[in-house]
Amino acid sequence: MKTYIEIIRDLREDHDKTQREISEYLGTTQATYSRYEKGENEIPVRHIIALCKYYHVSADYLLGLK
Repeated sequence: MKTYIEIIRDLREDHDKTQREISEYLGTTQATYSRYEKGENEIPVRHIIALCKYYHVSADYLLGLK
């Protein structure tokens, strides 16, 4: 099973988006978003919700839950 770290990276790449584009959508810096994808920082709930809306996926999917 994939982790949410792998899922957010895969979703971004599947949609041909850069980290900068996603970070701007979230209202954060590219460096902060990069740390989310590396697992160095935990992603805030508000960003999880925003990413679910952006990619049209459920929170369960984004978090790697069945």
